Amino acid sequence: MELRHLKYFISVAEELHFTRAAERLHIGQPPLSHAIQMLEADIGAQLFERSKRWVRLTEAGKLFLQDARHILALSEQASEKARRAQRGEMGELRIGFTFSTPFTPQFAAVINSYRQRYPDVTLTLREMATNKQLEALSQHNLDVGFMRPPEGGELARGVSSPLRFLKLREDQLVAVLPSTHALAKKKKVPMKDLAQEPFIMYPPSAGTGIYPNIQRLCRAAGFVPKVTQEANDASTIIGLVAAGCGISILPGSFYTIHFDGICYRPIADAGATTSLLLARRKGEVSPLVDAFVKLAGGLV
Repeated sequence: MELRHLKYFISVAEELHFTRAAERLHIGQPPLSHAIQMLEADIGAQLFERSKRWVRLTEAGKLFLQDARHILALSEQASEKARRAQRGEMGELRIGFTFSTPFTPQFAAVINSYRQRYPDVTLTLREMATNKQLEALSQHNLDVGFMRPPEGGELARGVSSPLRFLKLREDQLVAVLPSTHALAKKKKVPMKDLAQEPFIMYPPSAGTGIYPNIQRLCRAAGFVPKVTQEANDASTIIGLVAAGCGISILPGSFYTIHFDGICYRPIADAGATTSLLLARRKGEVSPLVDAFVKLAGGLV
């Protein structure tokens, strides 16, 4: 059974006249009659009663007409969905983001703008550390990811990587200090002044991009950080600083977390920054991803 045969059948059923139906379909009457005969043979039922003066639907034809219309409507609906998906207007987009990403204005702007422009696309958002996102992207479990560059900076430059990156913003790294700390009096804090401080950090196993960055800055300042407490959540780290358990270093986007008893001071050293990147797979053809990345790029 072919869809065009259903269209032919519906035209004859609505016109109840083969000549008018053929004119409506812009085909000859003999091919139309032959197509209807083939359709009746395929389904094993007579759909029309015919005479030289009239054409009538059989009971089977009346029932089949309802389903034929429904099938054609579903076919058109499926085709339209496919066309919209091809244009990046429908489907599911799986987005990873690091712990600090929601505190950046770009993230909210991109997500809100995308939802308004493509309301029929389902966004699946997953909070994941940078290394976890890299793994998920390589395994096609994520489509795009908001992440921080890991150690060495190669990721940010896209060197020897199967991914492509769009830089969205540069964040100053800040020291998170108790408000009563002596260094809180300074406008900026040199890394060397933190050499004797107890650090509260993400654990290495968390796979964050900020961890190797902090280690690099400490080595450049001539010391290895004394990590006395680890936590997987930035708000927990900030709370532990407020409790006097130590100090920490976080991206400046966390300025938006106001917590009694703590203050933020920019790190004074050169290179004390971290980028927020949007990652996707190289060479992948995906209208959904293309539209999202284009929108994000326009908001940078």
